[in-house]
Amino acid sequence: MYDELLKKIDVWSKECGFQQFGITNIDLAKDENHLNNWLKKHYHGSMFFMEKHGEKRTHPEQLIPGTLRVLSFRMDYYPEFSRSAKFLIKEKNKAYITRYALGRDYHKKIRKALSKITNNIQDYLQSTQSQFRVFTDSAPIMERALARNAGLGWIGKNTCLINPKAGSWFFLAEIFTDLPLPTNDTFNQFHCGSCKACIDVCPTKAIISDNVLDARRCISYLTIENKEAIPIEFRKAIGNRIYGCDDCQFICPWNRFSHFSKEEDFSPRFNLDNIELTKLFLWTEKEFNKRLEGSSIRRIGYQAWLRNIAVALGNSTNKEESQKILLQKKNNGNLSEMVLEHIDWALKNLKP
Repeated sequence: MYDELLKKIDVWSKECGFQQFGITNIDLAKDENHLNNWLKKHYHGSMFFMEKHGEKRTHPEQLIPGTLRVLSFRMDYYPEFSRSAKFLIKEKNKAYITRYALGRDYHKKIRKALSKITNNIQDYLQSTQSQFRVFTDSAPIMERALARNAGLGWIGKNTCLINPKAGSWFFLAEIFTDLPLPTNDTFNQFHCGSCKACIDVCPTKAIISDNVLDARRCISYLTIENKEAIPIEFRKAIGNRIYGCDDCQFICPWNRFSHFSKEEDFSPRFNLDNIELTKLFLWTEKEFNKRLEGSSIRRIGYQAWLRNIAVALGNSTNKEESQKILLQKKNNGNLSEMVLEHIDWALKNLKP
C-alpha cells in the first residue's frame, strides 16, 4: 500500500535538495556493542554527551516512543567554487576550514527540507495521526549506522559513510516515524578492501584501526569539540587547520565519484576558503559574531577560534608577520589564559 508513497517521497526529497534516501528498521544491536567498546576505551574524550543518553542512541524507539522506521537521507555539500584544499593545506599562511563549514550552517536548511517532506507525507495520507520527527546531527542518533542499514553506503575505515557512486562528501539526516514502511536492504559490502590511505594520511594518527577513531587525537575534535587547551603533542601536526580536518576524505579513492553541491548556502562565505591567518586573527569578537552569523563555526566561540588560529600562526612560514600579529593581540586583546598560553607557544615555535 506504500509503493506510491515511496515514489512520492523520492520526488519530494530530490526537490528539497537530497540526492538519495532509504528506509530501515530500528535494529542496531551490532552497532551498540561497537559503541559501548569505544566508550569504555574513552575514545570520545570530553564529548560526554556520547554516553549521557544511555541506550537511546542505539534504540530509536526509546528516543522517540513508537518509532518503527527511520528514513535516512543524504545531501551533497562539497562546494564547487572553493579553493582546492589540497593546495590550501600546503599554504601555511592561510587558514584551512573543513569544507562543510565554509557556507551557512546546514542544520536549519536540512531540518526545513525534512519538515517539508513530512508535511507532504501527511497531506498525501490525509492524516495527522502518523508520527514524524526530523533530525540532522541534533540528537543521540547513530546516523551512519542507520544510513548503512537503509542502503546508503558502508562505514569506511575512517568512520565516514561512503557511497560507491558519491564518495563521502555529504550530510546525513533522518525522519523517525511509526509508519510500517517497507525497508531497503542493508549495505553489507565493505569496499575499503586493503586500502589504508586514510589511516596513513591522518596528521595525528587518530584512526588507530579499521573503523576505530580515537577522537582525542582527531583534529576535528581538537579544534571544534574540545573546550580546553590543545595538547602540545598535536599542535605542529595541526598545521594551518583552524576548524576541522578533511585529510582522510581527500585521500579516499572513492571520493573521485563525489559530486559538487548545487546548494548556494554551502558556497564559501567571506572568502573563508582562501584567507590569511593573520587577517582572521585580527577579527574582534564583534566581527567574529557578525561575520560568522548563520555559520556552524560560531558555536565554538571566540576564544577557541583564537586558540586554533594561534596554533596555526605558530606553524606558519611568514614568521615576522605572524610574530607581530600574535604580540599585537596578546598586548591589546581581552584574552583567556588558554588563548594566551597558545600565543606563547606559537611565539616560541616561530623562533629560529
